Amino acid sequence: MKKLQMKKLVGTVLFTSLCAGLVLAQPLEAPSNDPAAVDAVKQVGQDMGDAMVAGDIDKLNQIYADDWATVDSSGKIFTKESLLSDFKSGKHKLEWFENGPVDVQVFGDVAVAQGSVKEKRTDRGQDTSGQFLWMDL
Repeated sequence: MKKLQMKKLVGTVLFTSLCAGLVLAQPLEAPSNDPAAVDAVKQVGQDMGDAMVAGDIDKLNQIYADDWATVDSSGKIFTKESLLSDFKSGKHKLEWFENGPVDVQVFGDVAVAQGSVKEKRTDRGQDTSGQFLWMDL
């Protein structure tokens, strides 16, 4: 009886290992080179900056996801609500920006964009201008 149980256990482990191996051996989806998708992602970045300069809260509300959050260089977490509130109140102001090169890779319905931006901005009256690297998912 124990011999039969051991054979079943070994068979189950081997079958599970084989299935896991087959799943893990599947090739990863290569990034899309679809120029329309890449251009659309880049355009959202440009539209976001333009809306910040214009103080267009409605446009920013459309661009940012409701669950969006980021962490600044001091470790403070900003949510969509706090970002929009700061722009609306004038605590945060982007005077101008210039995007550097932007690299976009599209994986199905997910895109990874990374680039740089040069900005003239103030935060609560303090000059926070500079050149920054960023990555968005």
